[in-house]
Amino acid sequence: MKPPRFQYGAPSTLQEALELLGRHGPDAKVLAGGQSLMPLLNMRLATPAYLIDINRVAALDYITAREDYLALGALARQRQVERSTVVQQRHPLVIETIRHIGHTQIRNRGTIAGSIAHADPAAELPTLLTCLNGEVVATSTRGQRVIKAGDFFQGYLTTALEPDELVTEVRFPWLPSHAGRAFTEFARRSGDYALAGMVAVLAPAPDGRCLSAQISYLGISSTPVRASTVEKLLSGTSLDDKALNESASAAAQLVDDEVSDIHATADYRRALTMELTKRALQAAWRSCTRTEKGA
Repeated sequence: MKPPRFQYGAPSTLQEALELLGRHGPDAKVLAGGQSLMPLLNMRLATPAYLIDINRVAALDYITAREDYLALGALARQRQVERSTVVQQRHPLVIETIRHIGHTQIRNRGTIAGSIAHADPAAELPTLLTCLNGEVVATSTRGQRVIKAGDFFQGYLTTALEPDELVTEVRFPWLPSHAGRAFTEFARRSGDYALAGMVAVLAPAPDGRCLSAQISYLGISSTPVRASTVEKLLSGTSLDDKALNESASAAAQLVDDEVSDIHATADYRRALTMELTKRALQAAWRSCTRTEKGA
């Protein structure tokens, strides 16, 4: 299959890229890694009149540890982040999440920002950003704005980006001290999009109970789902069987009926979500207790 005809621009500076995007707006698509865009073009599910290739904009290629968060530029490749010493040392949950994405060949080209901007509800990175209350920096010729993950993802493959805005940076906050973490998902084959999955970050209190929880799910609705009901259930518990079972039942209620497709029914995803919830919470809790003891 071949893509439709389009005009092509390859700016070398951010300002040139923003001017092109401002000029062509709704008729343009931005190319970085192309792991989502190129299949859409080839299947003619996307038919832009103008393609803006930002791969020559060197200023967007960076991985930076800032005071409150890990900052990733729009051209930071998934594999590049996965192999980064800074990220491995300071944000292992980002590494763990990236390793679930497709295959190595995809991660070699795919960008962190591209996956976030594509906003597939079955993708790993949007779910991680939602769990961590992360941020997206959107830039246009009109200026720059910072959008919280909870406001960014608005529907299936739909975000709060304006037609003339480019995602120039994605910000993943650091985990709380002594927090435990887990990422889990289930796919029929390695590399496939998962039928369901979740990210969990648990912070322990000095008395051994759960002080706070951050949890989000993928593959169960039209956007990544932040599970505030589950988080509240876990607060103050020691994650015993009762707490795990109640959390799993509450998580099942978050699965949207409309996610039924040829791969799995909504009921199957509910059962899967319940099991994944128990496994991920147990893994995250073991992680935080080991961290607290200094292991």
